[in-house]
Amino acid sequence: MGNKSNWIRPYGDTLNDGKIQLSFSLPIPCNAIGEEAAKKIALQMGIPNPSVVHAAALSEHFSFYIVYGTAEHQVDIANLHVDEVESKSMSKEEIEDYIDQNFSEPLVFIGASTGTDAHTVGIDAIMNMKGYNGNYGLERYKGIHAINLGGQIDNEILLEKAIFHHADVILISQTVTQKDVHIENLTKFIELLEAENKRKDFIVIIGGPRINHSLAKELGYDAGFGPKKYAFDVASFAVQSLKDKGVKSKK
Repeated sequence: MGNKSNWIRPYGDTLNDGKIQLSFSLPIPCNAIGEEAAKKIALQMGIPNPSVVHAAALSEHFSFYIVYGTAEHQVDIANLHVDEVESKSMSKEEIEDYIDQNFSEPLVFIGASTGTDAHTVGIDAIMNMKGYNGNYGLERYKGIHAINLGGQIDNEILLEKAIFHHADVILISQTVTQKDVHIENLTKFIELLEAENKRKDFIVIIGGPRINHSLAKELGYDAGFGPKKYAFDVASFAVQSLKDKGVKSKK
């Protein structure tokens, strides 16, 4: 069971009281039957005495619910493991100094939102000069040549451009994740690299709202970054990995 102090439960008013809030939509009208269905679903999830505290119609045949309840489950955090990126996080200035000290020429980063994904907010936040939330993008970094291909870029085109520009790092952003379409697309890119015998030629990094490092490693990528990550997080990992590979190393 482990140390008792390591066991935790959700809480709302009192520590470990188990109080939780769920929200979900149902493909039925918003009425008494809909509310009862919402409660039954919560019960089947192991939440005793659930209470529907909000119900709203989304359309004639769809409805939305917020349910309060008490979770009886708990977890032992001593037994939890999270696969995280293992690199020292550096500031923009530290990264620029690191590049100047360790590389003989600028590093080339190429990025895109691939497949049918037209959302470029993520890749723009990492690559564009203005960046996001006060953190400049890679275009503003000394020693980095950043190439942003934008959205809806086929895997084959991304690889073709990466080879043409002699890229050191490939960045892929995936925002559209319905029915795990991002998993299929990301898997196909690694398969493409391997089929062309190019996997070892690049540091390949993925990012997006449902991306984490564990998933990235599982799919064959070097690293994965989820929400609230910035250009300096990505660049810190990339430049250290390139140094380890001996890419463009100063003699």
